[in-house]
Amino acid sequence: MGLFERLFNKEKAEMKTDKQLLSSTIEKKDEWQEIAGYIPVDRTEYQFVSLIATAIAAGDHPESEFVIKRISKRNPEAQLVSVIATSIASADHTASQFVIRSIKEKSTN
Repeated sequence: MGLFERLFNKEKAEMKTDKQLLSSTIEKKDEWQEIAGYIPVDRTEYQFVSLIATAIAAGDHPESEFVIKRISKRNPEAQLVSVIATSIASADHTASQFVIRSIKEKSTN
């Protein structure tokens, strides 16, 4: 019986340690939160932007109708961070092009 207990208890102990490691990595991921690239437009700007967008989209067809579902603008914080990051990265490689996939900030708890 001692042999079977040692074999089966090892597997249970290994499974418990795997769960502990997994939970610690999940907690580390929660420290960073993604900054949105676009944010909703204020209600004061909504009418002005929708008039311009529909006028451009209509072009030569004034009888057409459009429904605007959502209007967003660039997040100024994300725009500033992307400009700074690409300028630092392009200091050594002036002929290169860069694409920023996501911007994350460390959350303060």
